[in-house]
Amino acid sequence: MYTRLNRAQPYALALFRIVVGLLFACHGAASLFGVLGGAMGGGSIPTGTWPGWYAALIQLVGGILIVLGLGTRIAAFVASGSMAYAYFKVHQPEALFPLQNGGEPSAVFCWVFLLLVFTGPGSLALDRLFARRSDAEPSEDRTREQAPAVAA
Repeated sequence: MYTRLNRAQPYALALFRIVVGLLFACHGAASLFGVLGGAMGGGSIPTGTWPGWYAALIQLVGGILIVLGLGTRIAAFVASGSMAYAYFKVHQPEALFPLQNGGEPSAVFCWVFLLLVFTGPGSLALDRLFARRSDAEPSEDRTREQAPAVAA
């Protein structure tokens, strides 16, 4: 049973990444464009408003990159940091625990994205496609460096 689960792990991780990235992107779209219920019950955040508009931009762009599996570890690192900032700057001053201060989504997203920084994107990621292409095309400089010197 564990062998099957281990073989499915990269696909489960990819599904996890896609779902979480999509949820994160939806938060950003709601805040930036007023769709899906909008920001804080309706409407959108005015352009350039600190920190809400920038957080929403990170949510939208980071979520899309994470869904695609493109620059996953970097996007997840930035997303995790933005959620840590949101938790400690917005929620934590209200009360100590996330259940009390309404910061559960920020705390969970922060830890989820930090996990993706360390696990990577799993399968079905554009990161893997580009990595395969770069591995398949050896450069001329590498072959010159590896060639043994000829003694005369």
